[in-house]
Amino acid sequence: MSPRLLRLAVIGSLAGAFSGLFGVGGGTVIVPLLILWFGFGEREATGTSLAAIVLIAGLAAGVHGLYGNVHVDKGLIVAIPALAGVLAGTALQQRTPERAVSGAFAVLLTVSAAVLIF
Repeated sequence: MSPRLLRLAVIGSLAGAFSGLFGVGGGTVIVPLLILWFGFGEREATGTSLAAIVLIAGLAAGVHGLYGNVHVDKGLIVAIPALAGVLAGTALQQRTPERAVSGAFAVLLTVSAAVLIF
């Protein structure tokens, strides 16, 4: 296996584990590692992460459903307005410099970590 494929496998494994454990994986694992290890731009890393998350999230939701951890009605209540957020967020990302998007993402992760710890 080539080093490049091995790194992609590591990214996928971490994203899957984080998705199953915490409900996150794309933004917190795939995006930063695609940027750091492969030199992807923020937009390219985000789009690639979202493509991967379609499969990861589907499987994770299915497995959690087997354990009785999924409330489909509540999920739909969250998902429906999130569709508008996806359109708005993508449009905003396309108009914002990549460095600013990366900085905002770093701040969001840092604040999220601080809130979870304290």
